[in-house]
Amino acid sequence: MTLEDDLQGSVARHEIEAYFQPQIDVATGEITAVEALARWRHPVQGLIPPVDFIPIAERTGIIHEIGAFMLEEGVRHAARWRRDGLSIHVSVNVSAVQLATPDVFEQLHALLGEHQLPNGTLTIEITESQVITDLADVATRLHRLRAIGLGVSLDDFGTGHSSLAQIRDLPITELKIDKSLIQENTSNGALIAVAVALLQERGVQVVAEGVETAEHLDLVQRIHCDRAQGYLFGRPVPVDELDPVLAGAQ
Repeated sequence: MTLEDDLQGSVARHEIEAYFQPQIDVATGEITAVEALARWRHPVQGLIPPVDFIPIAERTGIIHEIGAFMLEEGVRHAARWRRDGLSIHVSVNVSAVQLATPDVFEQLHALLGEHQLPNGTLTIEITESQVITDLADVATRLHRLRAIGLGVSLDDFGTGHSSLAQIRDLPITELKIDKSLIQENTSNGALIAVAVALLQERGVQVVAEGVETAEHLDLVQRIHCDRAQGYLFGRPVPVDELDPVLAGAQ
């Protein structure tokens, strides 16, 4: 209850921060995208990861404030990087609770118009578990996202909730392979490679999560993923720490 009480008003008090983790192009090694991740800087407990406060936010409805803030930060920085000559794609997580209301679509439409982001610059990430709960309904909402020029990414694929057959008709532009497949099932590289190839034939970009070692990267390269994300390339950091990295990569 203490965390729940403390989370109330956290956005207005500027305690919620946007951190960004880089994604690299597997073929070139260059940073081409970042994922925006929410962090809560609690005045007493310090930095709290999303796994500890997002479930509370979803249960209490505070997720709408946090989600709106994260979308604004993602779009704002994507536009700023473009003005600086950096073509960095940005992905932002949106929960099922947010997608269930029209507000998120209205906010996105307004943000894209205000900042004049080219189509595909911003990608909305949804988790595999929330998709499979109500496949038809979610597909309709994803079509709405695509219609206003957004990319759609299916996160955490491979955690056991769905199959390729179940998601083949979803209007996604990207699929993120869960870190468990990259880190624990390296012996199943051939099977993962087949899934990657099938997705890429449909024009879906494949991102490998949890790449932390040279061995993980070797697997990602062998199965021909498009992008990779993980501690090997960088941890989530505040934007003022990421900016010099992006500038140095020019």
